[in-house]
Amino acid sequence: MSFAWLGALAIGLSLGLLGSGGSILTVPVLIYWVGELEKVAIAESLAIVGFIAASGALPYARKGLVEWRLVGWFGIPGMVGAHFGAVVGGHISAGLQLTLFAIIMLAAAVLMFRPPRLKTSNTGPSPERKVWKTAIDGLLVGLITGLVGVGGGFLIVPALVLLGGLPMLTAVGTSLAIIALNSLVGYLEYLDVLQRLGLAVQWQLIGVFAVLGALGAWVGRRLAGRLPQAQLRRVFAIFLVAMSLFIFYRNGILPGSPVG
Repeated sequence: MSFAWLGALAIGLSLGLLGSGGSILTVPVLIYWVGELEKVAIAESLAIVGFIAASGALPYARKGLVEWRLVGWFGIPGMVGAHFGAVVGGHISAGLQLTLFAIIMLAAAVLMFRPPRLKTSNTGPSPERKVWKTAIDGLLVGLITGLVGVGGGFLIVPALVLLGGLPMLTAVGTSLAIIALNSLVGYLEYLDVLQRLGLAVQWQLIGVFAVLGALGAWVGRRLAGRLPQAQLRRVFAIFLVAMSLFIFYRNGILPGSPVG
């Protein structure tokens, strides 16, 4: 179990260092290091990610670095998407969910290798982005959150900056608020899914992971300015590729896999 606690710290550390990507580690850590069933791990991941995101959003909110209009335009459709994503997740096989999860990990790795150029000035949101387009962005990210249990920060932050016109720091704070809302809705829906399956989450495990993840995020934020971000992102991207290939292997997708 000590490896699992290290994994919880790593989840928060990567969030603090990179601003995204850490939550995508939660499901694999819970499945392969803790030994949780797939759907239980997804539900627990949503609770853990939601707590870490909410605690991380508070410092940004106190500094006025959360754009509440976009939390509404992006976040409310995201909550709807998270609800339906969790509903769909309850009716498909765990193997298919993990396969989709591995594909999303590869997408995240691509964005880590070649991150979009993001603005750093604090000039406020652009009025050019249509509200309905922002809502669709939020809906799609929410679907991913509810379906496979990832926060989606690696998608939300670029969307808020490149499409919503937010400066980087405000995008990160706004993203954390959106992730917290999406994760909450997805988690509540998964409680019904687990109840129908006769399963339950481990509250003690969620609590320990959430606290250690929040601690890791705090340490990561303190170190972020002292370490080379580009190199860190590339190393993390390589790790995501390796993890996604491992998931493909375990689920019978690759030649020589033990399943399929």
